[in-house]
Amino acid sequence: MAYSDLREWVAALERAGELKRVKAEVDPVLEITEITDRVSKAGRSEPNNSGGVAGMKPGGPALMFENVKGHPGAKVLINQFGSEARMKLALEVDKLEEISGRIHQLMNMKSPEGFLEKVKMLPMLADMGKFFPKTVNTGPCKEVIKKENASLLDLPALKCWPQDAGRFITLPCVITRDPKTGKRNVGMYRMQIYDAKQAGMHWQRQKVAAEHYRDMLRAGAGGDAKSRSAAVDIMARSSGGSVLAEGERPKGKLEVAVVIGTDPALTFSAIVPAPPEVEEFIIAGFLRQKPVELVKCETVDLEVPANAEIVLEGYVNLDELRTEGPFGDHTGFYSLADEYPVFHLTCITHRKDPIYATTIVGKPPMEDAYMGKAVERIFLPLMKLTLPEIVDVNLPVEGVFHNLMIVSIKKSYPGHARKVMSGIWALGQAMFTKCVVVVDEDVNVQDLADVTLKVFNHIDPERDIQFTMGPVDSLDHASRLPNYGSKMGIDATRKWASEGFTRPWPDEIRMDEETKAKVDSIWRSLGIE
Repeated sequence: MAYSDLREWVAALERAGELKRVKAEVDPVLEITEITDRVSKAGRSEPNNSGGVAGMKPGGPALMFENVKGHPGAKVLINQFGSEARMKLALEVDKLEEISGRIHQLMNMKSPEGFLEKVKMLPMLADMGKFFPKTVNTGPCKEVIKKENASLLDLPALKCWPQDAGRFITLPCVITRDPKTGKRNVGMYRMQIYDAKQAGMHWQRQKVAAEHYRDMLRAGAGGDAKSRSAAVDIMARSSGGSVLAEGERPKGKLEVAVVIGTDPALTFSAIVPAPPEVEEFIIAGFLRQKPVELVKCETVDLEVPANAEIVLEGYVNLDELRTEGPFGDHTGFYSLADEYPVFHLTCITHRKDPIYATTIVGKPPMEDAYMGKAVERIFLPLMKLTLPEIVDVNLPVEGVFHNLMIVSIKKSYPGHARKVMSGIWALGQAMFTKCVVVVDEDVNVQDLADVTLKVFNHIDPERDIQFTMGPVDSLDHASRLPNYGSKMGIDATRKWASEGFTRPWPDEIRMDEETKAKVDSIWRSLGIE
């Protein structure tokens, strides 16, 4: 049975022995980060600044801090997704591939031909109806309602790293509505708390909520294409684009709801690279096989999960940017300060004794590494839908999601690897991948030792490495310009005569099966072990 809310999920963690409650007083400024970083790096033999905790299984346990300095009675949950076992428990599967199998089944549904086939599809269609959210009159998130006395400073938000610009909300489900279609989006964007009523909204350019903001800017600018383009560039002052003069900026606001503390399927849905046309509430329903119940907000025209722990209601102005950051990011480095929209708080609703869910990011592996690997496994079928020649992909944790993708393919024609590189760079958020390495289907991309052996044996660097220019992740501090730089593709497949390679290609060294079986049979008698 799917978890209805965060509290059911916490109870499941406790039953599974995956949660530790911390009773000692701990400061949300730096101390919770240091503790969690040590726990999340448990099981790692290599040295790191914090030092992993010896004797713990990889990822350590989820942590519930129950004595948070400066916030009497507050409870802070962190590292809830910080292991492969917890990711599977969160999504209620024995293997993450079970979900990708369900996605594959959905994608391969064919139009029924004839009455009998239509009848056979009815149960499946009825199941699909369970995925869609439903609106209810009220819910636990309305147990306490604060308007005039609402304050962001009441949240036990963390200052994660020493050079962070302040305290940040790091695990919010941010809800906006497409101004053109009315469809809702749930995304996860960090928020720097400025004061009781204002926070920075870190909408990177490629995010759906940022596109909602740009659509309103375009509409508000009116006039010709040049004016609309200049209005959109308000979000990119640091990239050197033109900006409308002070008196010409479009007025208006985009309503926003920020949800903190949801059931695990919904929190996970906020980070998945879903098409903009598909609401994350539907994805959450699909993952949990049960609809998300929504309730209307108090001060904005949006709906939020009825069972959420905390809801922040408010808006961003279209004519206002403010410096946000720096922030210790998942790259292992600080993302630099930049200009972003400002969230203005109008109301807070929450459950009685709410649980504040948060996370930290930094040098991998941390909690987000396990979430990212789950996305990789679950959404491989969607990637194959566009690039069916793909056999498997691996985004190594140390590649921080956008620096390295290793892809194995069924090579069918000359230049096939280069076609796949171009396809990946045209594929949603995969367009930010800095380095794409393409190997043959017999290479295990999950085995980095095998990949290293095959790649560096198979390439002639001048022939097999190509460079291209395009958009890069906003967190890439090495690119020549913000959001724009170069990418590298490596064709490490076997080269064919039709690709201009006329030399013989050697076989890989392997022992014959007969000899291996013979040695297996005499192994114990050798006295080696």
